[in-house]
Amino acid sequence: MTAASPSINSPSKRIGIDLGGTKIEGILLDQTGAEVERTRVPTPQGDYLATVQAIADLVKRLDALAAEMDGIEVPTVGVAIPGAASLATGLIKNANSVCLIGKPLDHDLAEAIGRTVRLANDANCFSVSEAVDGAAAEALRANQQNGPAVVFGVILGTGVGGGISIGGHPLTGVNAIAGEWGHNPLPWPEDSERPGPPCYCGKHGCIETFLSGPGMENDHHAATCARLVSPEIVARAAQGDAACEATLQRYEQRLARALASVINVLDPDVIVLGGGLSNIARLYERIPKLWGDWVFSDKVDTQLVQNRHGDSSGVRGAAWLWA
Repeated sequence: MTAASPSINSPSKRIGIDLGGTKIEGILLDQTGAEVERTRVPTPQGDYLATVQAIADLVKRLDALAAEMDGIEVPTVGVAIPGAASLATGLIKNANSVCLIGKPLDHDLAEAIGRTVRLANDANCFSVSEAVDGAAAEALRANQQNGPAVVFGVILGTGVGGGISIGGHPLTGVNAIAGEWGHNPLPWPEDSERPGPPCYCGKHGCIETFLSGPGMENDHHAATCARLVSPEIVARAAQGDAACEATLQRYEQRLARALASVINVLDPDVIVLGGGLSNIARLYERIPKLWGDWVFSDKVDTQLVQNRHGDSSGVRGAAWLWA
């Protein structure tokens, strides 16, 4: 098999939950991976107990729909979170939804829902989703690749995240930070890029400060004194605006360097881009032509593809945590 796929030993129904900063989305999948139902509710802002209850209520709603289908098997539940559970303490860390930090979320959800849940970082869930039945799975089939595929899922949005899946299963790592490339320094920096913009993590020059949407916008402002949002920069570059084209070329060169460093360490079969900046169509042609200058190989066979499931990848990947 080129990636994980549904089998006769899979759960007959799966529930996935994607816990976001503004919304909580839930999905019910049948055994084939087909979507039965999708629903969402607002995320209670800054209220941990209310967030747990909102997730539990969402699961119960999807449970009721699953029971109407056949009433035989209770669905499994996976949850994508904007952070990770510490392997040392079991408590949530590195979450931009700060009310989760230091809380035993898996335990509290299990108590509220009445069964064990599996948690994973939202970028890992994105990678799993695209590896199981998304863009990575499609690319591997087209290339007739066999064996457990290594997929690196990239989130390019208001921040920069990453997740790794192997054979459709998330790679967590001993510190529960596998794939977190956004807080590594931009590799092979030019003199003009040192020490780099300050990052909220306390360092300077993190990949996130260059490759996020705000990173592109700040770079354009520094070069031109003009304040434009990233979609405007992309649109104006397509219309022949020289300054916007220069900004986009700097972005592409930096993205190529950053991904080349990932290829040198992980050597993934497929890299899948997600987040708002993944919609820049020219990236999929330009980046593979650029990254060879920094990849330590005579030939680069890694495929770069755009996500298939879009904003739904996190919630679908959460459902697939029970493989």
